[in-house]
Amino acid sequence: MRLQKVLAQAGVASRRHSEELILQGEVKVNGCPVTTLGTRVDPARDRIEVGGRVIDPQLPKVYLALHKPRGVLSTVHDRFRRRTVLDLVPGVGPGVFPVGRLDYDSEGLLLLTNDGDLAWAITHPSHLVPKTYLVTVAGQVDPDALSLLSTGVVLSDGVTAPAHVRLAGHRGEDTLMEITIHEGKKRQIRRMCGHVGHPVKSLVRTKVGPIHLDGLASGQYRHLEEREVESLLSLVQPLLQDRGDNLARRSDQRLE
Repeated sequence: MRLQKVLAQAGVASRRHSEELILQGEVKVNGCPVTTLGTRVDPARDRIEVGGRVIDPQLPKVYLALHKPRGVLSTVHDRFRRRTVLDLVPGVGPGVFPVGRLDYDSEGLLLLTNDGDLAWAITHPSHLVPKTYLVTVAGQVDPDALSLLSTGVVLSDGVTAPAHVRLAGHRGEDTLMEITIHEGKKRQIRRMCGHVGHPVKSLVRTKVGPIHLDGLASGQYRHLEEREVESLLSLVQPLLQDRGDNLARRSDQRLE
């Protein structure tokens, strides 16, 4: 099995971050540093270390929903020792990492897990998993701006995909909107709203796929119920199936 896949399945980090750890020389196999992506290992026999810690590829799966506060990083480590989401979930078990990102100055629902395959599928650019945000913006949003946000706006990295946008109320001169998107461009909601002339004042992610923020105070977390995990897996099952089929085909081709 490829080393980065073993690391992801063991909950060390996402597949992409696992590759970064390998390239940075943070991973050893049987005492020797490995910096080549695609190195094949046997997790049942080989001793694999990351940052001096031996990993266990048979870790029980952990699935968490966290209400990330503003001013907390959606990462595992920070070289400047700023507070990260892992500081909010002590004792949940080794290998847990955030699924995707939520901006430092945003808050709301963030999933954490040590299931690398599920994390990979949720953040995959196929955009199978919608994400919903409650957004407060400056000014009164008119129908033209709502239409533009819904159909797509031109950002520096391309046109945004159609979104579901509805007015959710007003706070004085500010407007509340509920926005659901299926893609994950960097700081996308803030950039979309700024593009139509309504800078974001606050942003709260309320939903990821079938998982809701309801009932979680800022800084609190809970373990997902079995039915919630099954709902997430069901949502991304086509992607996971295609991935498994592609891996099987490549394995067959190597044996021919």
